[in-house]
Amino acid sequence: MEGLFEVVVFLAIATLGAALARKLGLLAPIVLVVVGLVLSFVPGFPHVRLDPDLVLVGILPPLLYVAALETSVPAFRHNLRPILLLAVGLVLFTAFAVGVVLSVLLPGVPFAVCLALGAVLAPPDAVAATAVARRIGLPRRVVTILEGESLLNDATALVLFRVATVAAVGSAVGVADVSIEVLRSAGGGVLVGAIGAVVFGFVHKRISDPLLDNALSLIIPFAVVFAAEEIHASGVVAVVVTGLALGHKLPVLLSAASRLQVGAVWRLVRFLLEGLVFLLVGLQLPDVLQDLDEPIGRVVGVTAAVLGTIFLARYFWLFPVTYLTRLVPRVRRRDGERKPAKYPLVIGWAGMRGVVTLAAALALPLTVAGGAEYPRALFIWLAFATIVVTLVGQGATLPAVARRLKLPPDDPVQDALSAAGVQQQASRAARERLDALADSAPAPVVDRLRRAVEDRTNLAWEQLGGTERETPSQAYGRLRQEMIDAEREVFRVARDTGRIPEEVLVRAYRDLDLEESLLRREGDR
Repeated sequence: MEGLFEVVVFLAIATLGAALARKLGLLAPIVLVVVGLVLSFVPGFPHVRLDPDLVLVGILPPLLYVAALETSVPAFRHNLRPILLLAVGLVLFTAFAVGVVLSVLLPGVPFAVCLALGAVLAPPDAVAATAVARRIGLPRRVVTILEGESLLNDATALVLFRVATVAAVGSAVGVADVSIEVLRSAGGGVLVGAIGAVVFGFVHKRISDPLLDNALSLIIPFAVVFAAEEIHASGVVAVVVTGLALGHKLPVLLSAASRLQVGAVWRLVRFLLEGLVFLLVGLQLPDVLQDLDEPIGRVVGVTAAVLGTIFLARYFWLFPVTYLTRLVPRVRRRDGERKPAKYPLVIGWAGMRGVVTLAAALALPLTVAGGAEYPRALFIWLAFATIVVTLVGQGATLPAVARRLKLPPDDPVQDALSAAGVQQQASRAARERLDALADSAPAPVVDRLRRAVEDRTNLAWEQLGGTERETPSQAYGRLRQEMIDAEREVFRVARDTGRIPEEVLVRAYRDLDLEESLLRREGDR
């Protein structure tokens, strides 16, 4: 009961923290980390030690899976080169840079374990950067690159971490061993992910009950991770591959009711997991400080050097790969016109670290080759400090940096024009289908359906107009909302006075709620 009570308390605090973040206009992970830091010093507050396996197997897979489900596969494929340069190249570059700096500052520590910490600190968080990017309205291509980087960089970092820790504890690691490990982790992850997409896509296709679709969707990331871990492959890669494949096929795999429910359930799961995990990060401060017995000057110096290395390494990598790759004619033709320096600047600033960094740091070996000790507590502190400084410092200032750089947003007129053109084609197809079936239904029904198609087409073209006056669709939505409120009140009073049973009220409210949701969606366009 005590453990359950603590979970409820943490979830309640995470929810209140997220509400506070929205009130203050801040990103929820930043607020929750700060709240966790404050609560860690409150006497008697529940103490929780973060379990690396819980994070890497229990929390990370569902977060990566839902992120992959929502990622556009065509956009991901179009930006695959910059994504891989960040998710693989930058992670390796940062890890080795941190490893070299640590080995210079701590000459008695083997380079392998320094490299392992570099791998821990290298990957930006899969949640924070893209959450900020979407909220502040960065260009769509920048958001896609950041999302793609966060989906794949954990896999690169964890593979390097595994190789480095094996070398640190004294096992011989050669080029062949590294190649086999990479092939098994990455190749095996792709294979397991592809099999998972085929198998679970087949099952989804044959399920008609939205509740069963929801249950299966929640099981998929864990099933894929466990299968990958069984053959020592990368569970991260497997989950991402399965999520991308199923997300691309969801329009034909799930019914409309299933898609609506699955989307709602995953929004709730992601909200709770993200809130809980960042709160727990802040609560780890007492544990991190407890074993830290290094001189304060050494701690400050090493921390500043590592943070500076992480920050500079991202820019030292970004600018050359952004502009030198354009010397290749094929790349230049594919990317179009040269992007200003403001683009790599804002992508570089979005390098916030998260819970995976701390979880991997806690998995560092207790001793290195020959049973020798090393400043493990200092390494864990470095991971914790990197999370707090990058998340709070860069995360809180990223909106201001983006505003100062004045990145041009995506053209809403062009988006609306494209949507209207496709909607007109869709309406034409709908009318043709209706004309083919018109003889099977009464004329008033057919006329009503034709008006509905015309309304959807008109709504799409209305988005091209200005916002200074109310459009016909907006007027319809405003008046229909008042009518729905009146209908709800009548049904509620009828239930309260005993004229209708509860079941009738539930059905009526469900239909009215669905209509109101559609009105709100159309009003937000």
